[in-house]
Amino acid sequence: MSTHSPDLTIGIDIGGTSVRASVVDNRGGMLDTLRAATPPTATALEHCLDRLVAELRDRWTVQAVGLAIAGFLSPDCSTVRFAPHLAWREAAVAAEMSERVGLPVFAEHDANSAAVAELHFGAAARGHNTLVMALGTGIGAGMLMGGQIYRGSYGVAPEFGHLVVVPDGRPCDCGKRGCLERYCSGTGLVDTAVELLAREDASHSLLAAESMADPGSLTGRRVAAAAADGDHVAVAAFADLARWLGQGMAMIADVFDPDLIVIAGGLGTASGLYLDEAREHYARMVTGAGHRQLARIRSTQLGESAGVIGAAQVARMRMAEESAPGGRAAVAEVE
Repeated sequence: MSTHSPDLTIGIDIGGTSVRASVVDNRGGMLDTLRAATPPTATALEHCLDRLVAELRDRWTVQAVGLAIAGFLSPDCSTVRFAPHLAWREAAVAAEMSERVGLPVFAEHDANSAAVAELHFGAAARGHNTLVMALGTGIGAGMLMGGQIYRGSYGVAPEFGHLVVVPDGRPCDCGKRGCLERYCSGTGLVDTAVELLAREDASHSLLAAESMADPGSLTGRRVAAAAADGDHVAVAAFADLARWLGQGMAMIADVFDPDLIVIAGGLGTASGLYLDEAREHYARMVTGAGHRQLARIRSTQLGESAGVIGAAQVARMRMAEESAPGGRAAVAEVE
């Protein structure tokens, strides 16, 4: 039986490997959640999204749907121009889905969605100029300037994960070498662990034994679990991540000068393993160190749910903008 509330929306976080859909209330509470593997084709993905929405609508009365998409969107978020791990190319995803499901549908970049969620319900609530860095398979970033999403002139800002921190470093899928995300993401963490296992004395490392028994078992989560248990190779891998993250944050601060940085994404939930050390590197490497105010650096309060919660909040806010006299301009404006 459907449950009614005028403030319920559906948020859907569409990643390269999985899709997560939730009914979210106006306090950021997730009331019902479904998951599915991400289909490989655009048509199959659209059918998957429609099915998830239909199943949730069988149980809840919702007002709109928000999509958090990992890819390049047009400045007005009407078109998904390119998504490296999804099949959409120059696709009017939101408008076409709205016609199919009979609800207003709004799209947003996944990192911007996470930033909106942290602003309204999480760690960014007291920030003015805020950077949210999502450390996951890669690195996503959202910038809030005066509480509003900054998109750049063409809708693709910011791509901080592709700042080059290591000249001629590890190759990146973007075509460059030495990008920040090749050292501070979940996949970068695994690469670091593999390199350390190959050149260090790993005879007493449980991580080494597991990797030798099953080479495909090494994941960012497994390295994090090993570091939490004190495995010296995993601890060293996180120390390396902290160094590059600190340098990356210092480079970003030299340009953006935020008062708050929130570390989110899958690795954000493991921030106790590296964030204090990353703060120290940042404080030492930022230009003018010792003679300027530093950004507060916090870990996510919403974890991997930030994208879903933010997508639902974006849908709720855009609905309010459209219904208000004269409309409203800022998706992430603080009420």
